[in-house]
Amino acid sequence: MANIEKTISELEALFGARVSRAEAVRRHHGDDLSYIPAMLPDAVFFAESTAEVSQALAICNRNRTPVIPYGTGTSIEGQTHAPHGGISFDLSGMSRILAVHEEDFDAVVQPGVRRKQLNEHLRATGLTFPVDPGADASIGGMASTRASGTNAVRYGTMRENVLALEVVLPDGKVIRTGTRARKSSTGYDLTKLFVGSEGTLGIITEVTVRLHPIPAAISSAVCTFTSLKGAVDTVIATMQSGVPMARIEFLDEVAIEAANNYSKLNLKVAPTLFLEFHGTEAGIREQAEIVEQIAHENGSAGFVWATHPDERQRLWQARHDSSHATRALRPGSANFVTDACVPISALADNILAARADADQSFLRTKINGHVGDGNFHVNYLVMPGVEHEIREAERLAARVVERALKSGGTASGEHGVGLGKLKFLHLEHGPALDSMIALKQAFDPNGIMNPGKLGSPQPFSAEAQS
Repeated sequence: MANIEKTISELEALFGARVSRAEAVRRHHGDDLSYIPAMLPDAVFFAESTAEVSQALAICNRNRTPVIPYGTGTSIEGQTHAPHGGISFDLSGMSRILAVHEEDFDAVVQPGVRRKQLNEHLRATGLTFPVDPGADASIGGMASTRASGTNAVRYGTMRENVLALEVVLPDGKVIRTGTRARKSSTGYDLTKLFVGSEGTLGIITEVTVRLHPIPAAISSAVCTFTSLKGAVDTVIATMQSGVPMARIEFLDEVAIEAANNYSKLNLKVAPTLFLEFHGTEAGIREQAEIVEQIAHENGSAGFVWATHPDERQRLWQARHDSSHATRALRPGSANFVTDACVPISALADNILAARADADQSFLRTKINGHVGDGNFHVNYLVMPGVEHEIREAERLAARVVERALKSGGTASGEHGVGLGKLKFLHLEHGPALDSMIALKQAFDPNGIMNPGKLGSPQPFSAEAQS
């Protein structure tokens, strides 16, 4: 504790009121959207520049004080929790869009810029940043967790859409990784290493992102099915047919019920696909005809089109609000969410098995997902602090992950590791986990960066603390 006090005092001397010890501020920064109970930092530092991050990190490193980078707190696996206390570095004040290079299809932003803010700024350019997780997350946080979203099936995840980074290492040294060039064959790919590192190797202070042209024509549709299997088989056949879908989202009956109530939709309560086509008018018609035929063969009731921009916006906002909508089905509950990603050929078996498990459980459960790339989410509604409900959700979620791994998939397609998925890392990566730990120790020899999480030699264990 002496080192913590020394660190806070040194930070207060440099940054004054932008270092807060207030419990309400600490509680806000020691929590996220997960079921995991809050774990508070000892103080919160509100950074405003790369130079300040560098100064503050050097102090923390010298005093062996834990550091937890913080964007908007919208992660759902405990990435921003502070299991060992320390200093939360809030980067939301670093929210400037530094440059937009329209002719090169890229933009340079500070980490606190939010995805909606960036797209609003781009509105007149004819360009867009397509990575769209459900929350209005910060670009830095999205890079740190290798975020994804509904557009990933066509435009990729943050891994494909980050060109370069500015990163402050634990000792305060500032480095740049990558360039604005579209490819390079020089040296280790440090950009990809930091994308998805969840704040365990350094703090991202600048991001160069890839932009994409807004398509000439966009059309969305809703398609309901008589069975869950029919909906998922349609996804598999569509992807195997080579149709370049922009979005193809699955929502089960519970998700549709929640969307109707929360977002004031009037959809049939049945397994449903939300689809979107990008391209030319002629191209969209051709794509839609192929997918509609596939859907018909799998028991669909046909497409209901949403062609007006306002209709499309309402539809996709309802999809993004799915977590809030589901929680509203059981007032006071929390979302215990797991996600997995599997090869597309294994998608139906994995979703059907997750649904069968849920139907035999006492927990209300929703399944939805960005199924075009094999990624699906299972959401169990639990009451905070009700131990037997949390244990049941853990049991069911573990079965989702174990089946995904046996199918050649991964424990998380986009939610990341945080605290919630640590226990599955060895099962998925085996001896490669030792290499991750070695990388962590090379970049962060004092172990101050988000300790107890990804790459830590001794990961935090809630069970061991109880």
